Amino acid sequence: MIKKFLFSTLIGLCSLTALNAQTKTKETNKLADPDNLASQYFSQVMGVAVDATSNVKLYKFIYEWIGTPYRFGGNTEKGIDCSAFTKAIYDKVFNTTILRNSRDIFSMVDPLPKDELKEGDLVFFKIKSRSITHIGIYLGDNRFAHASSSRGVVISNLNEPYYSRYFYKGGRILDGVKEDLIQE
Repeated sequence: MIKKFLFSTLIGLCSLTALNAQTKTKETNKLADPDNLASQYFSQVMGVAVDATSNVKLYKFIYEWIGTPYRFGGNTEKGIDCSAFTKAIYDKVFNTTILRNSRDIFSMVDPLPKDELKEGDLVFFKIKSRSITHIGIYLGDNRFAHASSSRGVVISNLNEPYYSRYFYKGGRILDGVKEDLIQE
């Protein structure tokens, strides 16, 4: 409830700032742009560089889910698992339907090494297993959003020893898969 109040307040402040900025120069307007202010806010709250926060819709969606408890097989605000969280992001933010299971989702991507990841890409983990057991959404600056089985929906760093140890690969949804999904 507090998060939603703070977010509403931020949007209100952004709107007021935008109204005041209409009389200023173009350079000043760029600084007062509501999307730019929202990017700066999400950058600070989520620990991601401002230049990495280009998709405000993605950050808003994640922000609204932060703190949601983990529930295996869950897909609501009462509890959600990692693949359902990822599926919800792709449905609502990217208007793309992906499969429900992290292993199945991996079959839909072009695998990438960590250093080639971009905002919105997927990150896959093999946690104490030979197969993929966990998935998240890459945000930039080695940060990713996911539904952690111990902490619920959080933002973590790929360089943390735990995630670094179990990181398998990154992935970007294949263009051919996107086209197949649109035709269905």
